Amino acid sequence: MPVIETFNLPDLGEGLTDAELVTWMVAVGDVIELNQEIAEVETAKASVELPSPFAGTVVKLHAAEGDTVDVGSPFIDIEIAAQKDGDHPETPTRTPVLVGYGVAEEGTSRRRRKTAVAAEEADAAAAPTKPLAAPPVRKLARDRGIDLADVPPTGSSGQVTRADLERYDDQAADPTAAEPDPLVVSGSEERTPIRGVRRRTADAMVRSAFTAPHVTEFVDVDVTAMMDLVAQLADHKRFDGVRITPLALVAKALLVALRGNPSLNSSWDEDAQEIVTKHYVNLGIAAATPRGLMVPNIKNAQTLSLRELAERLRDLTAVAKSGKTPPADLVGGTISITNVGVFGVDSGTPIINPGEAAILCFGAVRRRPWEWQGEVVLRQVTTLSLSFDHRLVDGEQGSIFLATIADVLADPLSLIALS
Repeated sequence: MPVIETFNLPDLGEGLTDAELVTWMVAVGDVIELNQEIAEVETAKASVELPSPFAGTVVKLHAAEGDTVDVGSPFIDIEIAAQKDGDHPETPTRTPVLVGYGVAEEGTSRRRRKTAVAAEEADAAAAPTKPLAAPPVRKLARDRGIDLADVPPTGSSGQVTRADLERYDDQAADPTAAEPDPLVVSGSEERTPIRGVRRRTADAMVRSAFTAPHVTEFVDVDVTAMMDLVAQLADHKRFDGVRITPLALVAKALLVALRGNPSLNSSWDEDAQEIVTKHYVNLGIAAATPRGLMVPNIKNAQTLSLRELAERLRDLTAVAKSGKTPPADLVGGTISITNVGVFGVDSGTPIINPGEAAILCFGAVRRRPWEWQGEVVLRQVTTLSLSFDHRLVDGEQGSIFLATIADVLADPLSLIALS
């Protein structure tokens, strides 16, 4: 007799209770292999691809794309091949993998769901990129037989919105209808479900703002010497193959400043009524991604050289922007940096990441009039701001910490003496 195995949605990371099903990679009737990727799901921390724990035939999908599935709930049913009388039961050997990261095996390929448009399958291999759209919009497009690649997007991140899809469908139904004036917006709005990363970010920021008493301080810094050093290191043979950015030097200066100011690398244990000071630094870097704000962290950053730190920053931001940050990289942070300067913003009052004592904001570097050697000249200047939890850090500690970072960036050669 055939055996039906039910794969329940597994625990995808610390503290996660559900996940949103983004897309199925298999359909009922498909024959799948062990560890073949069957679906992409989005949690509050990361987007992951689930490998199948069984080999066999798909007989039931328990959720539709766009649904939120609770951890432990039935996800997919797979029929396992029946054993003949006299055969020894065979247990397939499953290659150990992290949840959401299947093993790429030779001959294994992803299977896509059939769409209402037959031409989509023929053109899929040639498509350079997958159009951006929320799962409900993708489902609506499939139901109506519309190829999202044909729909002009107007979303803020280049995604196809529901309004775009409705407009395209209306024009297809009545080709003589005139296109609306793009400058005139009348009675239209877009609603985006608060799920995944955006929901977790919103909850965390509200919890932080109303739990930790925030104090924010600012300092302007002449970073002309730092920018000169960045240019020099670009041509240095010891940094061949890696780009040293201003952010890498800011991160290194923060790590140096923490040595004399450990209170900035602590947390508040409400249950035990204790302050926990960490003697390791898991440095969080706020990253803007298509899925929302994420703060992956570099584990044990205090042990890294400048080159190693730059490499980790490069890799961390690239993975975050791809939406594939592992959940483990999003927990355990001890202090964070947000770089608003990349958006041309001079400064801000950042909200502390929950569970941490402080966050440093790095603003845009601009040429400004500055008193230097008795004269007013144009220098490269940035504004640093530091938000800290006043339960853990008093004004003196926060001020000394921020001033130390500023001094190191104004004279970056001091990194040699302090490292």
